[in-house]
Amino acid sequence: MDIRELIVPAERLWPGEAWAEVPLAFVDLDRTDGVPESLALPPCPVIGLGDPEHPLAAHLDAVIEPPVGAEAIARQVMARPRSAAVIVQLLRLLPDLSSDAGLAAESLAYAVLQGSDEHLRWRAAQPPAARRAEGRLRVEPAGEALVLTLASPENGNAIDRHLRDALHEALSLAALDPGIARIELRAEGKAFSLGAELGEFGTTTDPATAHAIRLATLPARPASRCADRLDVHVQGACVGAGLELAAWARRIVATENAWFQLPELAMGVLPGAGGCVALTRRIGRQRTALMILSGKRLNARQALGWGLIDEIA
Repeated sequence: MDIRELIVPAERLWPGEAWAEVPLAFVDLDRTDGVPESLALPPCPVIGLGDPEHPLAAHLDAVIEPPVGAEAIARQVMARPRSAAVIVQLLRLLPDLSSDAGLAAESLAYAVLQGSDEHLRWRAAQPPAARRAEGRLRVEPAGEALVLTLASPENGNAIDRHLRDALHEALSLAALDPGIARIELRAEGKAFSLGAELGEFGTTTDPATAHAIRLATLPARPASRCADRLDVHVQGACVGAGLELAAWARRIVATENAWFQLPELAMGVLPGAGGCVALTRRIGRQRTALMILSGKRLNARQALGWGLIDEIA
């Protein structure tokens, strides 16, 4: 793919431009003077190339920086252009919203994609899911602390309905109890979490009903209310919904072998377990966009450099 064919002049970023079916646009910041007087982004990802200190850079959806390359973004977005468009439109809104309003907006955007052709095609291509044991959460008081442990290492601590509901209940109780000075979230096994249980995708086919369920049961909502007391310890894979929950923490400590990924765009959806909101607050909307649009894995050192984690131990 020739990235040069996707570069547009900054002068096109104004309200009267007709973008038709353009799925992705790059702007060469090194060859751009200033910011358009009437700046307006089109309904597709607009990614900067070059100088991140350029005055236009902060207005774009993201600016390419290592370890994410322009080719990875282009490949992913061109394969799922409708989903990518919804993702960046949501991320543009989130900095101006409260956590609760942001979670509602994220769930609504997820519902849109849940019924989209891009997601339905992905689901149709998946093999039948094997039955697995229900996810387990161990809840242990430890003095003034509450220790929550994802305890399904045989499933890679995938977050299924049972584990999601247990996390929601435990975090809701912790959020209501000021006597709990610290909440620790840990995991057994080689992986912190491989993300949402893929076998449950499509269990609820009506997007409006699924949205209502998310509003009532999403662990991100109580996690946001006790985030100032939440410490997370990560090892190995921290993917999708697992990363989305961990990102609410005031402090994330990871092992040297930890790695982080948001693979949802390849499925025709977005991080719908609170991750768009949590990561926007932790690393900013532009780096969040880079992670989602590229599907790129970050190792522990890269995650530390981005502020995704706070310590490697």
